[in-house]
Amino acid sequence: MSPLRGISLKLTSVFLFIIMASLIKASSDRIPAGEAVFFRSFFAMPVILFWLLMRHDLSTGLRVQNPVGHFLRGVIGVSAMGTSFAALALLPLPEVTAIGYAAPLLTVLFAAVLLGERLRLFRLTAVGIGLVGVLIILWPRLTLDEVNTAAQIGVALILFSSVLRALAQIQIRRLVATEQTSAIVFFFSLTATGLSLITIPFGWVLPTPGEAAMLISAGLIGGLAQIMLTSAYRESEAAVLAPFDYASMLFALLIGYVVFAEVPTRSMLLGAAVVILAGVLIIWRERQLGLKRGKARAGLTPQG
Repeated sequence: MSPLRGISLKLTSVFLFIIMASLIKASSDRIPAGEAVFFRSFFAMPVILFWLLMRHDLSTGLRVQNPVGHFLRGVIGVSAMGTSFAALALLPLPEVTAIGYAAPLLTVLFAAVLLGERLRLFRLTAVGIGLVGVLIILWPRLTLDEVNTAAQIGVALILFSSVLRALAQIQIRRLVATEQTSAIVFFFSLTATGLSLITIPFGWVLPTPGEAAMLISAGLIGGLAQIMLTSAYRESEAAVLAPFDYASMLFALLIGYVVFAEVPTRSMLLGAAVVILAGVLIIWRERQLGLKRGKARAGLTPQG
């Protein structure tokens, strides 16, 4: 294992996922979320299959023992991805990224309810702090001083996506007991591709050459990012890598400002800082308790 290599892979994957989200956002004026999910999932599969082939892990990566569990993870994950992509069309990239940090906080609560994990006072307090941070981000969208229906819908979508992502994490924790991480990654892309086709009657459009290039690139980059994320957890412990998830905020702020001319508000920055603090506290506490989430984290995409 090489911690420095693991950190480098993790940071690269985080950056690539933000690039992927930016491409989805850039094409969201005309492309429905369901269609974007198709391109993101379908064009990730060749990259993942090539990676499995190069690792001589193709047979293992395509073998499953719990197909129903994979399908359930796919339904939850594709719903999280679709709602996240829909939110990108309505909200600034940094705001979507910041609110999305609610997902690991909710995972702590869901793990206690659904997996029977003990919820200690320290972690419960950290979750409470994090949710206060989310409320700080949301407050301008909830007050009567800024009535913006589209933005409020976007907030509802990304909050729902965060709940689904947390549930997807719980399902992945169940799957890693019997399934290989590579199988979880591949079959999620396969399931998401199939399920996204259900949305065709809801208004798919023929992409322009520029839109097609962005969507295909999003899929290829998403697949590469997933491979780097999985590889990172092979090189270093989850507790070492987890804090680097929050580098996505810096990347989102930079790309949002340069590409989309999105200037972050004071409340968004303050709320994001509070949420990140809560997340780091939980990571630190889990490291103290010796809890390992490496395999589960490696199988989780930013959308679910």
